[in-house]
Amino acid sequence: MSDLPAAFLTGSLTRHIIVMSLTSAVGLVAIFLVDVVDMLFISMLGVEELAAAVGFAGTVLFLTTSICIGMAIAGGALVARALGEGFTDRASEVLTHVMIVGVVFAIAFATLILVNLEDLTRLIGARDETQRLAMSYLTILLPSMPLLMIGIVGSAALRSHGAGRLSMQVTLVAGVVNAALDPIFIFVFGWDLDGAAAASVVSRFALAATALWHLQTRFGGLSRLDPAALARDLKTIAAIAVPAMLSNIAAPIGGAYVVRAVAEFGEAAVAGMAIVGRITPIAFALIFAMSGAIGPIIGQNFGAGRHHRVRTAFNTSIGLIVVYVVPAVAVLFLARGWIADLFGATGDARELVFLFCGPLSLLWIFNGVIFIGNASYNNLGHPFYSTWVNWGRNTLGIFPFVWAGAQIWGAEGVLIGQMVGGVPVAVASFIIAERLMRRAEVRKISQAPDFAAHRRWFNIVHTRR
Repeated sequence: MSDLPAAFLTGSLTRHIIVMSLTSAVGLVAIFLVDVVDMLFISMLGVEELAAAVGFAGTVLFLTTSICIGMAIAGGALVARALGEGFTDRASEVLTHVMIVGVVFAIAFATLILVNLEDLTRLIGARDETQRLAMSYLTILLPSMPLLMIGIVGSAALRSHGAGRLSMQVTLVAGVVNAALDPIFIFVFGWDLDGAAAASVVSRFALAATALWHLQTRFGGLSRLDPAALARDLKTIAAIAVPAMLSNIAAPIGGAYVVRAVAEFGEAAVAGMAIVGRITPIAFALIFAMSGAIGPIIGQNFGAGRHHRVRTAFNTSIGLIVVYVVPAVAVLFLARGWIADLFGATGDARELVFLFCGPLSLLWIFNGVIFIGNASYNNLGHPFYSTWVNWGRNTLGIFPFVWAGAQIWGAEGVLIGQMVGGVPVAVASFIIAERLMRRAEVRKISQAPDFAAHRRWFNIVHTRR
């Protein structure tokens, strides 16, 4: 593991946040653009069921990706905290253990979904040919979940080291591979939707390999496996990973309800929501990136006991979200006709695209506040707060609002309800984060209890060595 000092303990926090967010955003946009290209190519096949199948499959894949991100949150938080405390060897060790636990869990979880795939796709509203297509797509892609786990955890570890550009390269390589193989597999080989799935599998191989390569060549790679140390670390990892995964599972649960609600208005409405789902992460990529970038910055400074920098980083992130969202929405509004035409959206699908690409998207400011709050909880040693906030967002902030919207405005009301429901949750999230930071400042707590105990053990073991 590298002996370089923790990167975020000195220097301008605004600069750290912007640099880390921009480099992360570039990589994320590459991945999300591939999703858009997938949708475009599939739309070119001229079969409406294919686009709807992607929407249903995307809901299930969102669940698996959320699980991987939950484990990456644990890895990133523990690596950042170890670096902030000056334990570079410990950072390598805990990353190794997170990788092992993550891969084992990914294999088990992917198997569980595959066994219950028919019931799961039916539960979210897929029927007949659309269901068959979605199941075929998922059957090809789901077994590669362990590769996705390795890539996402490895990328998070690179960000924790302050290596935002290397983390960006990981996702860029994966995106380029996917984009290059998509037209070959879909059109040249004639594999249609299955071709898009196969290209994604190869892309995940590239994602995992690139992440491991950078970790090995720049930061010493993974540590030697010590079963006893792994067993001791399970509690530490679970203390963050379990609530983080529970937190992230909430989003696909809420998303599944949204898809099921919009499915009542026909496959065109489902296709419209699928298009919105592809536009969203590109339009607001910086917010997604910032939620990952702010974690290591808060984690390192929290580990070093520099609580004033923790608060400054949090408040700066909220301000940058507002500065970013307003012009992003303006661009969406001006480009709404072009975007709808690009995907060949008509009827309800076009109406949903136009609705999203308008002032309604300003409410993404509140989603951004929730993201930053969750990253703060995870790195301040209180990951279960993010669990409660996310479940609140995706139950109380989704179900009643979406149901009411659907009754009043139909398919468009589903999208309106989904967006409006985030406002009260964001307010609560902000208040919780402020209280946690104030408490940390007063008590001068530099690490969570579970990590403090392991730190004492680590000192004893390495002193004896």
